[in-house]
Amino acid sequence: MHKITSEPNEIPEVKSDDAAKARLAAHGGASIAETVDECRGNADLPTSETVAHEAIPSESSAVPATPKTVDRGLAATLSTKVLKDRIWLRTLLMANRFRVVRTIDVAVLCFPERNFKAALTAAQRGMRGIVKAGLLKRYRSDRFQNILGMTKRGADWLEEAGHEASSSVRRVSDMTNPEHRLWAQFWTLACEARGLTAMSEQELLKSLNKDVKHGQPLIQGMLHVTTTRGQKARNILLRPDAVAYEADGLTWLEVDRSKRGSDREASLAALTNSVGRLLKDGSTLRRVIVFCKTERIFKRALAVINGLAAESNERVLTLGRRHFRELEAGSYAVWTAIDEPVGDGRTQLVDKLVGYVIVQLLPIWLPKVRIEASNTHSMAGWFDENYLPYKRPAGTPSWASVRSPLSQPIPGTKVP
Repeated sequence: MHKITSEPNEIPEVKSDDAAKARLAAHGGASIAETVDECRGNADLPTSETVAHEAIPSESSAVPATPKTVDRGLAATLSTKVLKDRIWLRTLLMANRFRVVRTIDVAVLCFPERNFKAALTAAQRGMRGIVKAGLLKRYRSDRFQNILGMTKRGADWLEEAGHEASSSVRRVSDMTNPEHRLWAQFWTLACEARGLTAMSEQELLKSLNKDVKHGQPLIQGMLHVTTTRGQKARNILLRPDAVAYEADGLTWLEVDRSKRGSDREASLAALTNSVGRLLKDGSTLRRVIVFCKTERIFKRALAVINGLAAESNERVLTLGRRHFRELEAGSYAVWTAIDEPVGDGRTQLVDKLVGYVIVQLLPIWLPKVRIEASNTHSMAGWFDENYLPYKRPAGTPSWASVRSPLSQPIPGTKVP
């Protein structure tokens, strides 16, 4: 914006039309002044005195202004002390669960029903109080990530609230680049905010081996696949970075923060070709979600799936053959041929929709957002959009609205 300045005693005194033209010329040139001259020929236009008189309401017709009501949210039904205790309790339980957290994790955990700016603001306010109380301690990784671990005082606070806990600051201080781990647990929290049961990789392995007896081999993965590299085939065991259980089956997450080599690309192709298969835990693989850190990684993942689709879609209708139909950019429906009885002991092969493969960008811009005027990062990709925990494909039910988890206390806690 150009600032117009003038020095005193430099503008000569002019009157009537000349004064109006001079003022208008200073703000836009003769073209605006000529437009004003044309308007003056219209007798229906109100004069400045009429406008000024009509703009001021008379005392007799004055209407009292309606006071603006402010939506206080949960603070209208719960005291701020109760809300603070619930935020602190959930945050510390999350830190004890994952051992390392970020502020954006608190936004997902405690404030998913708000827009991102409001959720991040509330999360930052809550984290300042927790850090000031000495319950969490901040660290910066080698990749300049702001991460937090739980102190001994934080573990004692949870113990007093009735929950077992242990400090994690020593482990967090040794972390150099926990980016992969952080994004996997972020996705896990996003699934739980939608009401799904979700687990990180570490939690999944514990769940798979909870009934393994002493001396038996541990279960290290969820899915056996066969990959081919050149003329050599090999059997490998795949396990996800995180999983979520939905009504129709399991959703498998892959976090790609680096470009896949040939072996990993073959594993991705084998994984997407396994949609609809049974897994180690007895569930059915229904969705494969691939979150990519950069546009280059995103395009490479699409190239792997498109190559698999070009190869398999040309095959004739045979048992177990899969087709990949692109619904939109990054979203594929997976169809397979199954035997369906038609009576008289006969069967026929029919195509059946068995799941989806979804590739989308990892929202790495969200942790970079600053709640101030200097912010240049996007706030897109939050719960109020079809983005977290993944994009619902076209033709499937949309996500239900997210509700505040703070409205209900956590069972088994002594903190109100």
